[in-house]
Amino acid sequence: MYEPIRTKSVHTMAVAPGIPHRSREEELDIRLAGQLTALLTVTDELHALTECGAERAALASAADRIAVEVARLSGHYPLRAEPTDGGDRSRVPALRQRAHTLAGNALAVATSRNDAVAVALAEERLAAHDASSPDLATA
Repeated sequence: MYEPIRTKSVHTMAVAPGIPHRSREEELDIRLAGQLTALLTVTDELHALTECGAERAALASAADRIAVEVARLSGHYPLRAEPTDGGDRSRVPALRQRAHTLAGNALAVATSRNDAVAVALAEERLAAHDASSPDLATA
């Protein structure tokens, strides 16, 4: 009733020799580095928009630690650009929400990767953005 399949499946062709493959650990490293790089960008933006000395110093310290983690995972130090926004403080709540989401994503990947250092860093950033935003604390 049905005609037999005469060609190889595209799925079996993908495992052919000569085609590079990444392990699960390598994929998780890449994914975690991407999440942390995005978190680093948002943290740098928050740092540029924050006026308070203690909070500004905490954000600078966190950004440096995130950059070190990205360098450990990806093998190169991430490029960091100065935020170009002219000090629009109305964006701070949205940036805090974004940082909270990114820290949560990084925590999920770090947990599945069993990376204690990245888990601790992501938990710290998650808690920091949770505590600094009243909208997130009640959610």
